[in-house]
Amino acid sequence: MKKSKLFKMGKKIISVILTIAVVAGMSNATGIGNGVRAAANASIVVCGINADGKTATVVANAPTLPASDDNVFYLFEAPTYAGGLTGNYIASVPMNTTVTFQFDLLKGQATSRLFSKFTIAVKQGGQWVPISNTCYLTNPEAIATKTTARTVTGSKKGLHIDPTKLASNELTDLGVKHATYNIPLSYIIGPTTNASYPTINYTYNGKTYQFNGLTIAEYDFVFSNLAKRGISASAILLNQYTGASAHLVHPLARDGFVCSYYAFNTAEPAGVEHIAAIGSFLAQRYNGSNPKIGKVDNWIIGNEVTARTQWNYIQNMSLEAYVEEYAKAVRLFYTAIKSENATANIYVSIDQQWDRNRGGTDNYDGKDLLNAFNANISSKGNIDWGVACHPHPVPLTWAPFWALPANYARMGLISHGETTKFLTMENIEVLTDFMCKPEMISSTGQVRSIIASEVGYTSTQGQEYQAAAFTYGYLQAAHNQHIDAFIVTNQTDSPIEMAQGLSYGLSATDGSHKLIYDFYKNIDTPNAGAYTESARNIIGLSDWGQVLHAR
Repeated sequence: MKKSKLFKMGKKIISVILTIAVVAGMSNATGIGNGVRAAANASIVVCGINADGKTATVVANAPTLPASDDNVFYLFEAPTYAGGLTGNYIASVPMNTTVTFQFDLLKGQATSRLFSKFTIAVKQGGQWVPISNTCYLTNPEAIATKTTARTVTGSKKGLHIDPTKLASNELTDLGVKHATYNIPLSYIIGPTTNASYPTINYTYNGKTYQFNGLTIAEYDFVFSNLAKRGISASAILLNQYTGASAHLVHPLARDGFVCSYYAFNTAEPAGVEHIAAIGSFLAQRYNGSNPKIGKVDNWIIGNEVTARTQWNYIQNMSLEAYVEEYAKAVRLFYTAIKSENATANIYVSIDQQWDRNRGGTDNYDGKDLLNAFNANISSKGNIDWGVACHPHPVPLTWAPFWALPANYARMGLISHGETTKFLTMENIEVLTDFMCKPEMISSTGQVRSIIASEVGYTSTQGQEYQAAAFTYGYLQAAHNQHIDAFIVTNQTDSPIEMAQGLSYGLSATDGSHKLIYDFYKNIDTPNAGAYTESARNIIGLSDWGQVLHAR
């Protein structure tokens, strides 16, 4: 954001569940007592909710049995924010090379295990010692009751919308098929004093939370208007720091540092429980069953989290520690949302900085973050997360990205290999090729959903370059089967962004249409030929095949 996705334990079911198998590996949990580890390790290969929606099953393999006081394996649960083994075990079975635990999910109760993590331990010398990886439930969609079909658009064309124009016919005229819209959590929580839009009380896991009725009504207006037009909505969940929302901010981000958005609180009970309730509330409300409320197909967790000090502040830490906190936040929202609406997609947000090898911790490269995030999630229960990328031009203020200014061209910032420093729509295939690698494939065996959720082209160098840049970007996305949406910013110029040389709008502040407006409107229609030819001439290409990298 630039300035301004049982069970009877027969062989057939086990085969299905193994598609959500956890990659073997040990967590950092320490045992109760002196924390000595057992000599042999077990791997949790299934951690899923059963078909009854009331119970869950953990299956583990232990090729070599560890030493034990009583020859029994014990299953421990712990909340998201806890470290190591906590409390008492919830199930036990005699030691064997393959073991199965079953336990109550306790859905909807204060002691709900929906968000818990599970670890197997043994008793050695009277102390509990963990002997497995830690795993979360991987199929929250098994208990979803508000599931509706995803919006079918037939086009990848998207736009970050101007809410002041929703009453107009502009979105229909433009033929918009995908839209993004921000939801800062601080906007929606807490009471309202407006009698016409009373506070919404929402009870989740035994606690009642308040949502601002007036603000929620405004989001209802936005998402119902998008749904009415057949537009697939992507909501961006953001974490501001206000007095009322401070408990949603990670304790390591509450040090006075001034930033636009902050890391979600995955470290304390109040923050974790409220975030889970918010995710559940939003997914339940915007599931699409009520046309007067609307629908959200996609949920993007945070904004450009690769930029720690700009958009997802938390204190300086290693990439692995940073990803651990973000991964817990993504999993919290994923579980809360998918347990309500099974068809919703949840996305990780990265910027265009890909492999700069900066070596610091102020910001992280997208490639490194995705590698670390995938390893983290896979080791603790693989889920179907996707990638929402921002392949803006380099620099941001330069629309004709195919011809970099001389000082940028000398730096070799853009290439078509995995070591490129930046991602733009010129080399977006680098990202999709990366996500096609076997280790990055989803738990269902598919390439994860990828959307270009924010791409801006300024008209500062001239409206012709802006229109041509959009056309180039759209055609690149249209020729890449792994990109599900190409969403440009913005519908209307923003004065704040304009002051930075970023006149991104399809329309000027006075409402007049720029040249890009008609290019955008026609790019996915039978009239596209004239516009693609015009853009080709502006760029100076003899043929689009020179620059399009089909995938």
